[in-house]
Amino acid sequence: MDQEEYVADLEESWDITSDDVVDVDEIEEPAIVEEELTEQQDVPVESEEQPQAIAETSEDLIQALKDELMSVPGDWYVLHTYSGHERKVKANLEQRILNYDMENRIFRVEVPMEEVWEVKNTVRKKVQRVRMPGYALVCMDLDEASWRVVKETPAVTGFVGDQYDPLPITVDEVVDMLAPGMIAAEVSEGTAPAAEIKTPIVSDFEVGEVVTVIDGPFDGMSASIAEIMTETQKLKVLVTIFERETPMELGFNQVRKNEA
Repeated sequence: MDQEEYVADLEESWDITSDDVVDVDEIEEPAIVEEELTEQQDVPVESEEQPQAIAETSEDLIQALKDELMSVPGDWYVLHTYSGHERKVKANLEQRILNYDMENRIFRVEVPMEEVWEVKNTVRKKVQRVRMPGYALVCMDLDEASWRVVKETPAVTGFVGDQYDPLPITVDEVVDMLAPGMIAAEVSEGTAPAAEIKTPIVSDFEVGEVVTVIDGPFDGMSASIAEIMTETQKLKVLVTIFERETPMELGFNQVRKNEA
């Protein structure tokens, strides 16, 4: 099939529309799973039983988390932090709790996390990232002394709500924030079936971005991204051929980002 016939087939099949500080190096980084996208990977097809199994597994893990949080004394509060400093705030505050003997007043510090597949060029990495940039959670008995230990932690800008008399959030709200990261951790540790937990995929491609095709009959040509389909790891792009914009579908591994 020559190039013109290939273009005609594509146009028929797809009609595009316009429309007390801890050293940051001492904070343990989550493990990263990395793989090369040498071949386009098929999206697994769920069986009829799979959605029910996923729901049951998630419900069990969420209930276990809720039971655990209910056993912790104190109330939960949301902290404002500098964006990008959430995990450092957790480490620093935990160190300050020890330094000021506040274990009987400040009981737990958490940063909501999530696990995603991050695609950059042809490399796909499973990474953990902060789910709520600029926020952290603390469970404590609030009084002047505990308030000061928390408030004076580096990179903490204050409590959400009234700075001096903040309202606590419910355990259910805490569960909603922590559950995605907790379930991902259970999978990583092998205590929950990995096949049952769907990990979101994110990419560093952007709609409107111009990339270079590196595979197929249009190898070396520039293409403009019209749509990003992260679940199938494909892009809908426009390639200019014979002074006409021609739509086509390419895998993440069939294009290369252009250097800035």
